[in-house]
Amino acid sequence: MSATVFDGKALAATIKQETIERVRGLKDSGVGVRLDAIMVGDPEAGTIFAQSQERQCREVGIAYHLHALPVTSTQDEVCGTIRRLNNTPDVTGILLNLPFPDGIDTPAAKYCIDPYKDIEGVNPVNIGMLFYNCPIMAPCTASAVLEVLAHIGCRVRGLHAVVIGMGTITGRPMALNLMQQDATVTACNVHTRDLAEHTRRADLIVATAGVPGLIGAEHVKPGAVVIDVGINRVPAEPGSPTTRIVGDVRFDEVRQIAGVITPVPGGVGPVTVAVVLRSATEAVRRQRGPRRIGG
Repeated sequence: MSATVFDGKALAATIKQETIERVRGLKDSGVGVRLDAIMVGDPEAGTIFAQSQERQCREVGIAYHLHALPVTSTQDEVCGTIRRLNNTPDVTGILLNLPFPDGIDTPAAKYCIDPYKDIEGVNPVNIGMLFYNCPIMAPCTASAVLEVLAHIGCRVRGLHAVVIGMGTITGRPMALNLMQQDATVTACNVHTRDLAEHTRRADLIVATAGVPGLIGAEHVKPGAVVIDVGINRVPAEPGSPTTRIVGDVRFDEVRQIAGVITPVPGGVGPVTVAVVLRSATEAVRRQRGPRRIGG
């Protein structure tokens, strides 16, 4: 048996087309959609990522502004920039291009973002409200995984799901989302003893530990759905200075056993980007309605 390989680019294109229509509708009613990103320092990778953000926004009609702060910026300067954007009506979405340099308290910076402009769902307010199943803006990567599951027709209710990696942005929100959809969820991490004993019983595996090749054929039962959220840079060849991107799952092994598998790259990643863009339009809608908190 060979798994069905999920095409993240195709689903991302569908979501982006939906976003184009949303942006067009908002503009027709006199409302613009604007996304502002904050980068501290000028790392080459960060600049390339920002250029990609700008291109993605332009494709769907969203205005994009990058605030590139010097590497010497203080905590107060970073948070001051965020608060200024919070108070700028034209700015409808804010995101942080991480990592920040040492000396910047990243959780504190996330907390500064207006929850109604937090299009990635990283503000602790939104993470916390996920517990009640009512975040203002939901964490974007976990939302992207749910989009993938819905697209492949994976009915979560009653499944045994194993989430590997309990990070605050993806793993924990993912486990909570699955519990809220009535899955039986086992939360694991890289320190879990005999990890395969847990994963071999799973109908659904979500790997988000950030460890290249962590999950192999020995971890997967036949026919399971395997969602690989890991993004890891490794040498292209042993000893090579060039690198390539791989996931947490040993793709070639696991695709021979699983029922559905997401590749890296080309799986969850493009869907996450599309979900962030769509969230920018959702943020506009929520900002125009009554606020539950913050004003």
